[in-house]
Amino acid sequence: MTAPTTFRERLFIPWWGWLLPLAAASLLAAEVHMGFPGVRSWLPYVIVLPLTLALIVRMGWTRVEVSGGELTVGSAHVPVGLLGEVEVIDAKGKRKAMGPELDPMAFVLHRGWVPTMVRVRLVDPEDPTPYWLFSTRSPEKLVEALRAEAAKAPSAKAPSAAATGAAAEGDADA
Repeated sequence: MTAPTTFRERLFIPWWGWLLPLAAASLLAAEVHMGFPGVRSWLPYVIVLPLTLALIVRMGWTRVEVSGGELTVGSAHVPVGLLGEVEVIDAKGKRKAMGPELDPMAFVLHRGWVPTMVRVRLVDPEDPTPYWLFSTRSPEKLVEALRAEAAKAPSAKAPSAAATGAAAEGDADA
């Protein structure tokens, strides 16, 4: 039996993010088409457009999930008991978090089309990674899910939340 999921989110690319890559792929296919008249002229459309679609879908297939006492971001996962402070980063603080405040040892999963991020500190003394910084559309719900999972886990303290900006002022009183 699988563990119940407390929080699940896929970071799909919005419809407007598909327009430019598909237009560029169509133009590339048309360029190749003009150079090879005849039967082979349809080949670039059959190859380039599905390949572009597959790449767009793959980029947006990233998941963020809290279930079974673990936080999963992409293909990485960590037990909730090893998580410390949880900080919500709004769209304004994202540039600073991804720039001058970024630790080179941090785990980062950034999706430019998602405006908010979460920074989760790790308290594992054997792990050199100081924190995870990742995109999420629902940071407040993620913080609540992490608190709920930490409360279920034995000997784990609930992660605290600190708000950057006005994104999660209500979460700071944990």
